[in-house]
Amino acid sequence: MLFNIRLLLSELSKPHQTILKTKQLHALISKTHLSLDPFFATKLIRFYALNHDLSSARNLFDETPQRSVFLWNSIIRAYAQAHYFYDALSLFKIMLGTKTKPDNFTYACITRACYDNFDLDGMRILHAKVILSGLGLDSICGSALITGYSKLFLVDQASKVFYTIPKKDLVFWNSMVLGYGNSGLLNRGLELFNRMRHMGQQPDGYTLVALILGIVDSNMLRVGQGIHAFCLKTGFDSTVHVGSSLVSLYSRFNCMDSANTVFSSLLQPDLVAWSSLITGYSQCGDYDKALFYFRKLTIEKGKKADPILISAVLEAVAQSANARFGGAIHGYVVRHGLESNVMVSSALIDMYSKCGFVSLGIRVFEVMPERSTISYNSLISGLGLNGLAYQAFKMFDELLMVGLKPDDSTFSALLLACCHAGVFDEGWEIFRRMINEFSIKPKTEHYVHMVRILGMAGELEEAYNFILRSPKPVDSGIWGALLSCCDIHRNSELAEAISQQLLENEPKTGAYRVMLSNIYAVDGRWDDVHKLRDDIAKQRVRKLPGLSWIGSGNT
Repeated sequence: MLFNIRLLLSELSKPHQTILKTKQLHALISKTHLSLDPFFATKLIRFYALNHDLSSARNLFDETPQRSVFLWNSIIRAYAQAHYFYDALSLFKIMLGTKTKPDNFTYACITRACYDNFDLDGMRILHAKVILSGLGLDSICGSALITGYSKLFLVDQASKVFYTIPKKDLVFWNSMVLGYGNSGLLNRGLELFNRMRHMGQQPDGYTLVALILGIVDSNMLRVGQGIHAFCLKTGFDSTVHVGSSLVSLYSRFNCMDSANTVFSSLLQPDLVAWSSLITGYSQCGDYDKALFYFRKLTIEKGKKADPILISAVLEAVAQSANARFGGAIHGYVVRHGLESNVMVSSALIDMYSKCGFVSLGIRVFEVMPERSTISYNSLISGLGLNGLAYQAFKMFDELLMVGLKPDDSTFSALLLACCHAGVFDEGWEIFRRMINEFSIKPKTEHYVHMVRILGMAGELEEAYNFILRSPKPVDSGIWGALLSCCDIHRNSELAEAISQQLLENEPKTGAYRVMLSNIYAVDGRWDDVHKLRDDIAKQRVRKLPGLSWIGSGNT
């Protein structure tokens, strides 16, 4: 029996157990007097929670006669982490009526439930309970409150909590630095970082990650490079979580050489680092490298990609029109049971549609166990891109019929379908329904689509008046859409007026000058053509070259 106890304790000390193993351990404990000990119930509840079996966890809790504070914390945490906030708070209220009093970890857990549920009133009530319980100066409760107030955008309240605690440990400092970062107050975070070092508190990797996460604007990149230099001097750059955040930082701002340098320096980059690098290459248009690193991750390293990463790679495949590799990714998705994920399935639909295989996109949609507005939007957009406007309209009707609510992306996809199919009346009807029936405020992309619908139909004057009636200031993309329509219909007079407007807004964009010079050339206005070309040469503005992707053979 002694051997069995030791073996049991060894199994319970492991960080994770499968649901089958958890049930076996539960059955073994139930046959002995150990079932009366809350220590064993606490361990089992944690395993059940990790396997998302809250029903078994709750049954075990209810069956345990002696409930320690650790047992209460484990069941409350299980519900809070699963985002069952009402159940977590209900259990907390029941606990308050028992002899077992909440400790600092209980309050920290309930604090997280409040801010994850955006429950500001509950947060303030809980803060008062923390103070009344005598834990107002506790660093664990304080850290949780700082994080909570920061995530609810009450960083000044978080700062008040921070400065009321006389003895601040490193976790406490990190919570406040991260709070400033999450609130976009990087300067205050840097000031606090300098103050903690001045007071003799040395930062750790999490302090630096908190600072890096606060760099959200490309204008702050130099600050990020300064933090990177500090990491190099102190050796923190070699730690995985700091290195991953640096890869993410450089990838966000398309500094892929720097991102790759940091990535290559990591001995064992985690999935976050891989994802940041692959997504970064995808977003800056280097799809070959995005696909290369995805292959390296999944084939050479044998690691499992998550839905976010797969969606980013599928976006790269769609942009490169490499349907063959897209099919390989689809196979990977099926083999790893990710086809039921809405994000992944929607990305597959988008990829097949942009590669010209809309029928395969439809097939993916048809086998989806659950469909959301996002998945409908992907298919509507795919059908529209391939000129199947009326099929797109049918999918919109189906979306409404199943009780889903369309969003601005739905109407953008519908208007895009009208553009590609050249349907005028339907475009107007969809635009009006978006505003009047669904109370969705049009964005720039909706105005661009409407201008193209009107302009392609030859209604250039109506399109021009439509822009004049739209909210000010008018985005250059809207004027650019009308200019391209003038090019098609050879209306140099209107094109000239629009170009003047565009050149005032974006004097360095050469594409508009090139388009206007083409219109002049068709009209035989060669003097004007030469003048525009000279202006382009003098200002050294360039039109971006066009790209054409054709997949064939083994590519």
